Amino acid sequence: MLKQVSIYAENVKGKMLEITSLLAKENINILGSVTNDSAEYGIVRMVVSDPFGAVKVLSEAGIICKLTDVIAVEIMDEVGNLQKLLKALDDANISVDYLYLSFNRESGAPIMVFHTHDIPEVENSLKSKGFTLCG
Repeated sequence: MLKQVSIYAENVKGKMLEITSLLAKENINILGSVTNDSAEYGIVRMVVSDPFGAVKVLSEAGIICKLTDVIAVEIMDEVGNLQKLLKALDDANISVDYLYLSFNRESGAPIMVFHTHDIPEVENSLKSKGFTLCG
């Protein structure tokens, strides 16, 4: 299981710059990210090198954020491998709330980060099907 920082960011000019500047100042690396926006706020989901430190520095700056458990699965960079992962989840009747891409910094292999319910059970299911989990 991996910890993700979920950030509720007001849709105003410079907000992402503020967030990334705060993280950079604390030497926190962004390893993967996805942003979903709405009219007034966006949700920025990030896997970072120090999730607890990120929440601390962002919260101290008045930015609303929290930690969320996610699953990260390394897949080979080949056509159809994301489909194979999603098919394995579907076969196990597991619903994915959202997913985004990161990379293994050592091997360069893609890592799919996703959120679902009952994470320990899903991790066990994926391991039993031969998938490599990260984090």
